[in-house]
Formats: sequence, structure tokens, C-alpha cells
Amino acid sequence: MRNGVRIRLENVGQHFRVIRERPDTLREAFTRVFRYKSQFCDFEALKGISFTICEGEAVGIVGRNGSGKSTTLKIIAGVYRPSSGLVRVSGNVAPLIELGAGFHPDLTGRENIVLNGLLLGLSRRQIRAREEKIVEFAELADFIDSPVKQYSSGMYMRLAFAVATEVDPDILLMDEVLAVGDAAFQQKCMARIEDFRKAGKTILYVSHAAEAVKKLCTRAILLHEGNLIADGTPDVVFERYNELLEQPAGAV
Repeated sequence: MRNGVRIRLENVGQHFRVIRERPDTLREAFTRVFRYKSQFCDFEALKGISFTICEGEAVGIVGRNGSGKSTTLKIIAGVYRPSSGLVRVSGNVAPLIELGAGFHPDLTGRENIVLNGLLLGLSRRQIRAREEKIVEFAELADFIDSPVKQYSSGMYMRLAFAVATEVDPDILLMDEVLAVGDAAFQQKCMARIEDFRKAGKTILYVSHAAEAVKKLCTRAILLHEGNLIADGTPDVVFERYNELLEQPAGAV
């Protein structure tokens, strides 16, 4: 992309088919065939949103639960293909979207480092060169050769964060990952993210925590019921967000 643009979304929509009710028996399923009533409905998670994020920007995405924040990250990460609109991403992407996503529960932490490194585009030699730094940062030396299905949620997060940030991506996507783990490790993560920001990396961070977004990001985007309703400085966007929280669901 020209002009240092890393991420561009143009009129992006995302639709999901939702099951209204599931028949409990074969008889119910058979009788409902003759009712000519659809058991599905379409849910619009995103309704034609557009924004551009340039190289070196750290942008927070905020909004109520169900507003489309995680869906947006998953589209950028390539997990979802948008139902409509255009998405362009330039650079290597390291997604921290769901806790333990990409980990195989029966593999050890060390084996999952190799697996995730390969998925993020590293060679085995590059992964081996980074392996000990990953283990050290994640503070998992005593458990790295145990299956990750035995890990706590905090251990999962630490390993996932260490792998994603050690591969030196151009774009880092994070969805509430810093909500897991103790205060000391959260500070450690924030310090590494700050290093990424100073190095000119592009960061997209989903969070409900105003202070974390204001500390990390110079810009924020507010989503509400699938619509983009504010884009500006974190202070201005959180002021609008707080107004929304005082309104009943469905209001804009």
C-alpha cells in the first residue's frame, strides 16, 4: 500500500446466520419442515464500516459487548472473510485474538512455539533462535515441556503473547489479552508493546479499559451495534463511549 497505510477497510459488512431454535427430537425436526418457517435469522455484526490505519499508529477499538470489535479484528487477521466491502492489509500480522487460539492442547508449550512460529511465517531455524527468549519472557521454564492443556489461562496468555511479539510482526492485533495475568506481567507486556510502538509497528488493541487504551494509543475507534460512530483521540472517543453506556441498549 502507498503512503504507509497498513490496514484499510472500505464499507465492510459481516453477516452471520443465527439458529433461532434447535429441535430436540427427530419428530420436532420433521414437523417443522412443513411449517415453512425459517429456523435461521441473519445477524449483521458489521454494517459497512470504513477506516484506515497507517504504519506506526496505535489504535484502540472500543464499544459495548457485541458491538463488532472482535469481528473486526478477525476480519483483519484473515479469520473471517467479510460478507461485503474491501479489506487490505499490508505486512506481517501477529494476532492475539482468542486465548490459546492456534495452540494444540495435546502438544507441549515448546512444540506449540514451533507450530505458532511456522504459522506466523518463521522458519524452524528462526524459531529455534527465538525459543529461549520466548520461554524466558513467558516465565514458563518449569512447564514448557508439559502439554498446554494443563496450563492455566494466565500461562496460555503469557505463552501466546511471548510468541506473537517475539516474531517481530509489522502489525500486532490484541483483543483484551492483557486482562489475563498478574499485574507484574501486565506491566511487562505493556513495556514490550511500548517498544513496538516506538519501533514504528502498527498496533490495534481492543479493550474496555480506558486507562490502558489512553496509555497505549493515540487514536481510538468506537463501534456500536456494528456501526463506526466515533474516530478520534482516546479522550474524545471515551467521552462518547461513556455517554453510550448511560443510554439503554439500542440507542445511539
